[in-house]
Parts: sequence; structure tokens; C-alpha cells
Amino acid sequence: MDHQLTSPRDKVTEASNYTPADEIEVSIVMPCLNEADTLATCIEKAQSALAKHGIRGEIVVADNGSTDGSQTIAVRLNARVVAVDAKGYGNALMGGIAAARGKFVVMGDADDSYDFLELHKFVAKLREGYDLVQGCRLPSGGGRVMPTAMPFSHRWLGNPMFSMMVRSMFWAQVHDVYCGMRGFTKALYDRLDLRCTGMEFATEMIIKAHLYGTNTTEVPITLHPDGRKSHKPHLKTIRDGWRTLRFFLMYSPRWLFLYPGAFFILVGLLGYAMALPGISALGVTFDAHTLLFSSLFVVLGYQSILFAIFAKTFAISEGLLPRNRRMTRFYGLVSLEKALLAGSGALLVGMVLLLAAINQWRLADFGRLDYAHTMRFVIPGITLTALGYETVLSGFFLSILQMRRR
Repeated sequence: MDHQLTSPRDKVTEASNYTPADEIEVSIVMPCLNEADTLATCIEKAQSALAKHGIRGEIVVADNGSTDGSQTIAVRLNARVVAVDAKGYGNALMGGIAAARGKFVVMGDADDSYDFLELHKFVAKLREGYDLVQGCRLPSGGGRVMPTAMPFSHRWLGNPMFSMMVRSMFWAQVHDVYCGMRGFTKALYDRLDLRCTGMEFATEMIIKAHLYGTNTTEVPITLHPDGRKSHKPHLKTIRDGWRTLRFFLMYSPRWLFLYPGAFFILVGLLGYAMALPGISALGVTFDAHTLLFSSLFVVLGYQSILFAIFAKTFAISEGLLPRNRRMTRFYGLVSLEKALLAGSGALLVGMVLLLAAINQWRLADFGRLDYAHTMRFVIPGITLTALGYETVLSGFFLSILQMRRR
């Protein structure tokens, strides 16, 4: 994730006349970067939807440094213009949402791919009590994609894959994770404390909303072809796809660290079970070399699990992830003192095994050894010594991570 030391909320300026805040129910926020081709159409559709359905609202154009006169168009059409200095899709939205004065916020791109005449669908669900109302463009969620509106790779590969990942990794019941048109309460936005400043902003909102157990739903919408002619879309397939995948992994210590670590340890222990007694099967003998590989798997797996614990603890302490009962129980079971005892025990056993190997060497007058036999002491001894030392250090490091900061 990309973070700003200075929040874009502190870098906004406004222009135009607007409705008194106490009369606003819905703020429509449009991020804008050189959208002169389509901005007027989007604003007029939003104004038409507000008037047709009797919604008290405002239109906020979060301008991210346009040089094509987009700001003038917005002011002419009586939209509020919020100038956001910090570059990035997420920064623009954070600046616009921070300036929004409605109880509800509906965000959507200003490229005319989203039809703001569908605004009432989001407002109706928000009035029913939902905290987040996600638009869905894909047929799997009842939506519709007009011809040429979405690149083939996005429609059939990227979007379905990332939507499936967000459902399996974070249990977020959405069919179109990339849809940029959505509605949410201002109270939810303030609670989520979103951090991503780029395209990941939209997926971060969905993930955190579901992790916090908020009341969410989807509404089907239609995606239209991008109406801009003067420049290409801001979205870059490979760059933004990688940033999304990176964000998913960074936000899920279980999938990035815990599950691979558990798999490595399982493989390592299986190798030990076959190599220590020297089992032969199907013409294959599992001996000292198998022990060496198995120890590698165990050490890598243990380190990976420790990283999962560290990452989860840090994310919770920084407000990136909510507290959960599993980690609370874990902290209750694991303490620095217990880690020191476990680590010291492993160190002691490992050193005893290493001393036993040295004694075998002494008995052989420090000459050649039967390495297949001796390595059965050396390899487990080194492994337990390393794991014990890691456990001691990790106990202290976890305690440091749990210290409260003022």
C-alpha cells in the first residue's frame, strides 16, 4: 500500500455555490483528472437523478490537478469543486469524501462509464440501513456490460479472478470488486480509516467493510463505454492488477504467511518421520539428505508463521485490521515468559544433540564418521537450536509490537 504522511484531507480547496449542509442527504463524489470530455454529462445526469427522485444532494468534483478546464465546467454546472493536491485515485476520493457534507456518499468515475441516473438504487438501499452498497456490472451479480465497455482481459480474467479472491480470502460477498460506483454512509467511511492512495482504495474499502462486519449489499448497474476521447483511461492493466494482488496479500497474513508456513512445516515433519528411521519405499531410501531438506522446510515454515503473527499484530495495532477473538485468545495463551521457556527448551535439546554428535566424533578419535548415523544427531540439533533461538527473539519482538503507543 502507498501511504501519505500528510492526509489529502488537509490539502483541499473548494469553489462554487452550494446548498446549506443541513439540507443535504447525499453527496455524489466524482474524482476528476482531465475529464472535460464527459464531466458535464456526468454532472447533468446526477442532477437529473437528484431532481427526479426528490433527493436532497450535492455534487462534489474532487479535482486532482486537471489542466483541461474541468474545474470551470463543474463550477458552471453548480457542482462543488474540491482541489486535491496529492496525486492518485485514492487521494482524490479521500479529499472529495472528506469535504462531502451528506449523510450518504455515492462515488463514481467522471468518464460517463457509470450512469448516474441509477443513483436512486444506491440511495434506496442506504435508506434501508445498509452501510455499503456496492455496484455490480457483471452478469453474475445481475449487472450488464455494454459492448466495448470493458476490455476482454478485465471482464473474463482480472475482475472475476480478483472478485473470487476477495470472496475466498476475506469472505466479502461481492461479484464485482473493481466496480467504482458505490454508496456508503459517511459514518462508515470515518470508521474504516482507509489508507490506500491509488487504485487500491476501492478494494480496500470493500475488504475493510467486510472485516469490520458491516451491513453490505450489491445493486446491479450497467457499464457503458468510456466517453473520453482526448486521452486513454487512467487504469493500467498490469500495473494496477499487480497493485491489487499485492494489496490482497499484504492485507491477509493468513494467505501470505500462515498457510504457506503450515504447509512447509507439514512437509518437513513428514520428511523427518520417514528419514529418522531410514524408511525405504518403492526403491527410494530416505536418509540423512532427506533430513537436511526436511529441516529446511521446517525452518522456512516456522519463520513464515512467525511473520504471520508479527504482521497480524502490527496491522491490528495500527488499525489496518480489526481486532478479532482468535488473536485475543492467542495473546492470552502466548506470553513472553512462555516463549522464553519454549525457546530455551528447544535450545537445550538442540545443544544436547550437538554435544552427542561431538562425542561420537571424540569416540572415533576425531577421525572419519558414519555420516548417515551422525547426521541424525547433527541436523535435528542444528534445527532445534535455530528454532529455539528464533522463538526467544520472537517472544521479545512480539512483546514490543504489543506495547501501546501514546
